[in-house]
Amino acid sequence: MRSLQLQAALTDYLEMAAAHLHAEVEAGAEVPFELEQQRGRRRSGSAPLYCYRPLTDEFIAARMNDLERLPGYGQAARLLADFEGLGRYVASMGAEIAQAGGRAGVRAAIAALLGEVFAEQTDFQLQPERLRAALERLEGSALASTSEVTLVATLHGLTITSAELSLTRGLTIAQPHALDGLPQGALTSAAQDHLVVVLAAEDDEPREALAHGREVLRDLLRALRLFGDGRVTLGALAWARIGSGSWSPLALGAGGRPHGMLVVTAEQEDELRAFCNLVSRRAPHGNELAWALRRFELGCERASPYEALSDHLLALRALLEPEGPASGLLAGRLAALCAMPERRLELTERAIQAIALEHDVIAGSAVEHAGAESLATDVANHLRALLRDVVCGHLASDLIGLADEILLESAPAPAPAPAPVPAPDEHHSGEEIFGDPGQAQEILDVFI
Repeated sequence: MRSLQLQAALTDYLEMAAAHLHAEVEAGAEVPFELEQQRGRRRSGSAPLYCYRPLTDEFIAARMNDLERLPGYGQAARLLADFEGLGRYVASMGAEIAQAGGRAGVRAAIAALLGEVFAEQTDFQLQPERLRAALERLEGSALASTSEVTLVATLHGLTITSAELSLTRGLTIAQPHALDGLPQGALTSAAQDHLVVVLAAEDDEPREALAHGREVLRDLLRALRLFGDGRVTLGALAWARIGSGSWSPLALGAGGRPHGMLVVTAEQEDELRAFCNLVSRRAPHGNELAWALRRFELGCERASPYEALSDHLLALRALLEPEGPASGLLAGRLAALCAMPERRLELTERAIQAIALEHDVIAGSAVEHAGAESLATDVANHLRALLRDVVCGHLASDLIGLADEILLESAPAPAPAPAPVPAPDEHHSGEEIFGDPGQAQEILDVFI
């Protein structure tokens, strides 16, 4: 059902805007142009074809403050603010979804209407067919399906052998060439080898769908990092759209650089699906394990293993050494949980070396070499294994109690204490002291 009041208010306002912009041109204001190269039908080697394209959007944007002071703006803005399809319309026109509601959404919608009605014009004459098409697009957004909120991100440090890997309903990892209609930025990522992750979200509000999408991507990234030893990362930029509208860029933040490559074969796909589902359901919140897991993820986003070492050791200290570093208990407890009995001494020594390496990194005296990097990588892998096993329920959350119990059971049994020998005095005979008169006589003969 269309709102006649909204259509009338927008029509009045757009007529006022057309008159104002036309007056600006008549007064000498010039619409900027862009020189655009076009492909001709001539054979190769012929001169390229160029045309001038008016940059109407720039001209309008420079005068938006004046256009918002026009008498009809207030009424149009109030009705748009209550329009059910406002967020979806703004998003479908390519505006930032995070700003698709409230006052910012109203301003973006009016700017989009002005841009569509006066696209590539220099005289700003309001054409009825353009006005009708723009208002129909606006009204149609109220009927758009909320299931068409789509989020696309790039994924680095992961390889799948299948063309597509469906993890759950609406969430798919795929080779870029396997899907049609992806945003151009997802196809031409700066990294040569990458995958795309596509999420179809369902929500009545674009901003809520966007927030939900971010959470799903974070859960997926956490699960992939715990699943294998590759440092998987998301690209810093994602893209979102409503329905069949244009793609809108969405900043995800720095995700670090990938280290290594996690390979998921076709035989491992079911295992990965189950693991991602489990991590999403059992991820800890508000305790030492959650804090350690976040430190692990921060370490995965560092530029080098040396920078990540402190993050990972801090996470291990939160899990295994609440007494503080001065206690020196971390290395032994880590070895108890992560090494077989015959390798515990070796892992203890390597953990001590890793702690010393952290001191050198902090002091700026660390020398980067393969052995040091191996130490830092081992710490990361042991932390990942502990977090994974606790989150999946293979280990109890009381890692300290478990480690101390293992150490106590593996400690050698103490030797039996010798029987006490009473001190001799003048009231004791040799028989009382030694118990054997013959033995007493032999010892006395030595001193005679």
